[in-house]
Amino acid sequence: MIRLEFAIELKYEIADNPADFVFNIHAAHTSWQSVFAEALSLSQPVETAMHADAAFGSRYLRFRAQPGALAVRYDATVDITHHLEPPARIQEVPIAGLAPEVLPFIYPSRYCQSDRLRRFAAREFGHLRQGYWRVQAIRDWVAQRTTFTVGSSNVSTSAMDTLVEQVGVCRDFAHLMIALCRAVNIPARFVTGIDYGAPQSMGPPDFHAYVEVFLGSRWYLFDPTGISLPMGLVRIGTGRDAADVSFATMFGSVKSFAPVISIDAVDDPAGGFTLPGHCVDAISTHGEPAMSR
Repeated sequence: MIRLEFAIELKYEIADNPADFVFNIHAAHTSWQSVFAEALSLSQPVETAMHADAAFGSRYLRFRAQPGALAVRYDATVDITHHLEPPARIQEVPIAGLAPEVLPFIYPSRYCQSDRLRRFAAREFGHLRQGYWRVQAIRDWVAQRTTFTVGSSNVSTSAMDTLVEQVGVCRDFAHLMIALCRAVNIPARFVTGIDYGAPQSMGPPDFHAYVEVFLGSRWYLFDPTGISLPMGLVRIGTGRDAADVSFATMFGSVKSFAPVISIDAVDDPAGGFTLPGHCVDAISTHGEPAMSR
């Protein structure tokens, strides 16, 4: 089991009128990720409301803040269990055999225009060996043809933009990989979280976006940026694309500042906790296997 400890600090300046906030910064509650301890602190004495998404374990914090400075801090310790599977044993699932809860992730979405990429994806990947290896080939294709550059994209950048520009940040890599998978009828979805194990040369820790693809009977992790260790990914939000899982949504005149994030892994083999490491097996960390109907 992996135990990760992390903290998120967010700061804002609110103008003359109150502003509403919706945050998705709490560690998700799933059968494979449990929250051992957590604490939330706000610099304003506001009344808060929490809402949990039963399907994905994502949790949303909502409140109205008054004009002036606002600081939000969330600390958590999470325990993550990983299901490991040899890639050769993992096959694609025909659309007719997908469980109903998987179906939303074969359709185009706001940032993942898979309908516009069908011919391209069929030409590039349609002839490849089906199963985990085809998804890995799509992941490698995105990683090799896209340059990670901070500040190279914005909230409007889509998979089509990234395909053309060949540059982006983690959410852009994820959107492009998801769109290409869906274009060859493989369900794929967008996950936000915090990553442990990224090289220090990438700068301080930040929110990270990665991909889950449905194969066999599970959702398997892929990080098309190659920045992080898949075993060191904390799940926060899960959705069709970034539009579903923004870590902060503001309604009002608000100035935001760069988040400050820290993360550490607990190295305690005697206590049952090992450090995240590289793994040749496919990795899954979400829920019980979905069954075909």
